[in-house]
Amino acid sequence: MPSLNDIRSTFLDYFRRNGHEVVASSPLVPRNDPTLMFTNSGMVQFKNVFTGVEHRDYSRATTAQKCVRAGGKHNDLDNVGYTARHHTFFEMLGNFSFGDYFKEGAIPFAWELLTKDFGIPKDKLLVTVYHTDDEAANIWKKVAGLPDERIIRIPTSDNFWQMGPTGPCGPCTEIFFDHGEHIAGGPPGSPDEDGDRFIEIWNLVFMQNEQFEDGSMTDLKAQSIDTGMGLERIGALLQGKHDNYDTDLMRSLIEASAHATDSDPDGPGKTHHRVIADHLRSTSFLIADGVMPSNDGRGYVLRRIMRRAMRHAHQLGVDEPVMYKLVPALVRQMGEAYPELGQAQPLIEETLKLEETRFRQTLARGLRLLDDELGKIASGAPLPGEAAFKLYDTYGFPLDLTQDALREMGRSVDVGGFDAAMAEQKAKARASWAGSGETKDATIWFDIAEDTGATEFLGYDTEQAEGAVLALVVDGDKVGEATKGQSVQVVLNQTPFYAESGGQVGDAGVLRTDTGRAEITDTKKVQGVFIHFAEVTEGKITTGQGAELVVDHARRGAIRANHSATHLLNEALRRTLGDHIAQRGSLNAPDRLRFDFSHGKALSAEEIAQVEREVNALIRQNGAVTTRIMAPDEARELGAQALFGEKYGDEVRVVSMGALDGSGKGTDGKTYSIELCGGTHVGRLGEIGTFALTSETASSAGVRRIEALTGEAAMAELRGRDSVLSRIEGVLKAHGAEAVDRVQALLDERRALSNEVAQLRRELAMGGGGAAGPEAKEINGVKLIAQVLSGVSGKDLPALIDEMKSRVGSGAVLLIADTGGKAAVAAGVTEDMTGRVSAVEMVRAAVPVLGGKGGGGRADMAQGGGADAGKADEAIAAVEAMIGG
Repeated sequence: MPSLNDIRSTFLDYFRRNGHEVVASSPLVPRNDPTLMFTNSGMVQFKNVFTGVEHRDYSRATTAQKCVRAGGKHNDLDNVGYTARHHTFFEMLGNFSFGDYFKEGAIPFAWELLTKDFGIPKDKLLVTVYHTDDEAANIWKKVAGLPDERIIRIPTSDNFWQMGPTGPCGPCTEIFFDHGEHIAGGPPGSPDEDGDRFIEIWNLVFMQNEQFEDGSMTDLKAQSIDTGMGLERIGALLQGKHDNYDTDLMRSLIEASAHATDSDPDGPGKTHHRVIADHLRSTSFLIADGVMPSNDGRGYVLRRIMRRAMRHAHQLGVDEPVMYKLVPALVRQMGEAYPELGQAQPLIEETLKLEETRFRQTLARGLRLLDDELGKIASGAPLPGEAAFKLYDTYGFPLDLTQDALREMGRSVDVGGFDAAMAEQKAKARASWAGSGETKDATIWFDIAEDTGATEFLGYDTEQAEGAVLALVVDGDKVGEATKGQSVQVVLNQTPFYAESGGQVGDAGVLRTDTGRAEITDTKKVQGVFIHFAEVTEGKITTGQGAELVVDHARRGAIRANHSATHLLNEALRRTLGDHIAQRGSLNAPDRLRFDFSHGKALSAEEIAQVEREVNALIRQNGAVTTRIMAPDEARELGAQALFGEKYGDEVRVVSMGALDGSGKGTDGKTYSIELCGGTHVGRLGEIGTFALTSETASSAGVRRIEALTGEAAMAELRGRDSVLSRIEGVLKAHGAEAVDRVQALLDERRALSNEVAQLRRELAMGGGGAAGPEAKEINGVKLIAQVLSGVSGKDLPALIDEMKSRVGSGAVLLIADTGGKAAVAAGVTEDMTGRVSAVEMVRAAVPVLGGKGGGGRADMAQGGGADAGKADEAIAAVEAMIGG
């Protein structure tokens, strides 16, 4: 009996042998179709190839595409666990032709694979074709030898595929398996077609026409093939089962659930195990593809699936989290085909455990309150909407969970009353909203947030996606379109553009639609809505359009590198300076990073060098940067550092990087940096390239600021430093340490020569080396030497004063230096005369005459200055008058 893994491999190998490129499954979050909640078929990743927008280097492809149908118009959630073939997660096997082969190739491929490689008896197969598609019917007769009664013509849209109201379309042929007369049901197109006897196993779409708005059609220039065969359905068939949940893969997950819950897989809890097995797959693959539980968008659908499975586990009597314990069983079954599942296993387990721990508290409380509310109303009556809203608003018990719980009791909820209560709450919130930041007066953003909901951010794992234009704002007003030359703020349902937050600047890039192009210059966030600031450069942008969104890759890469380097810098500072280091602000821009931190003094040269060495050592490890979702308390227990300026909710992103043992594989207790952070980061530390610290200064009292560069900017900085050093070495004709010695020798020589020159200037000023100098004049019993000097500076005067004091023996000295028209004044008094006259009083008598103010010092030495050296003689006379008093 072939396993589902064998069947998948057989399918892909068959088409590989027949010239098809085996293309990896695309993510569950569509990057090229903003209208889809999740990828729900194999053709989604090829949509732009079919429409001619995108071209690839192959014209035939085959895939095993992971799909989810649990939200929007493709929603099988409520049926899962209760039917044989409904799933939230399934795999779609498909082969595709992009203008290569058409019906004459697709039908033989399908028939050969099914009857030869899979060995399905030919007499058990029948097909449907669109009622006017004689070409397909004739090919089936020729290739398969099917009689007319086993080629059923269907005149409805069941056998005519359309991508949308306009665009590519074409007829289908569906292949059915007949399970036999003992199973109830009739062939397709009959009144009993909904029975289980005839089961569709494969659909071949012949994309041959293009439909226009007026309903007319023309033949496509490149006619193509799109097929889809559910792995679970064909697996059940080939394994002789009539229930997808009895296949080997699903059975292994059901038994893992039974073992973890200590219950019988086929007993009274059979349905619970089926729900858990199915939902384990969808939740795990969604988390692996970057979707995290939240209260909006895809994250809400994920949370709903998770909580539905967790409630079924609760109904099995389990009192502790159990879903995360089943992840290893899933990885064993599907990890080889989908490596991303194993790579994300720690994240999946932590997310499931956190969500189930929190949900069990909500569930226990909510069920008690639900029982209380039911006790207040008549048996069988619907739960009042006000009561359901109270459970949701006050106790965190969502409406769908209330509906799910009541469904098993055969009861319902007054949804209209719930919606009325919700609307009333929104009206109150809007009336009290004061806005946020620079848009505090723009209440328009509250209206937009209420209409559109929060923007879904796709940028953790992609820089390119498609989004739907939900709103345009020009000059504060909501508009229907923005034209070339206009500045516009664009709101989309989803975006890869990061909105400014936590020190990381917003992304820039390009937005394209069918009718125009805009340059996005910045991205910000208000009320959960991402605002893309843009300039329309071509045509026009219109509300409701689909838009291709491309983040500036080089700019985002530089920002990521700077942000990750900031985390390393933070930890390096803590390890070098001490645990008192705490972030006080940061900037992660494309051209630089800035980091403010608490520290009381400037870093020494060795401390700066140590920090720079340590960051670069971590970069060379090239370890992976990992992200996990945790509760804040758990993250802090792990040692995670909270970054300044971030706001944290019930769940936080924990970013880990580097290893203390140098391996680059940080494990618990050995990880270099663990921080709470919502920003974008490099995948591996080696992507940072190089770290160069450019400055360390004071930012404010008790706060220091470091600025640094990474990557090519850091290399340019280092090359610039090296160039300057090379020029210095060339001038000195010395290299390395020799150049340092040469510079030191020159500085010492300069200092000696400067001292010698100063001494010569002083001697010259005093009349030559052997000159007697000016005579002392006795005034009121005090001998005074007063002299006007030239060729000396103010800093030379104190030494000259000391020399003159030794000459006078007992008395006072006044020197005025002419420094290019300005005057420098110094006065000195011998120790024995300080009781008679003060040097400070002498300076203060001279300075006003010279056009200056103040002056000060000690009784034996004082200095001052003035603007007019031409009045030096008058200043001397003023001092003589002061002494003669």
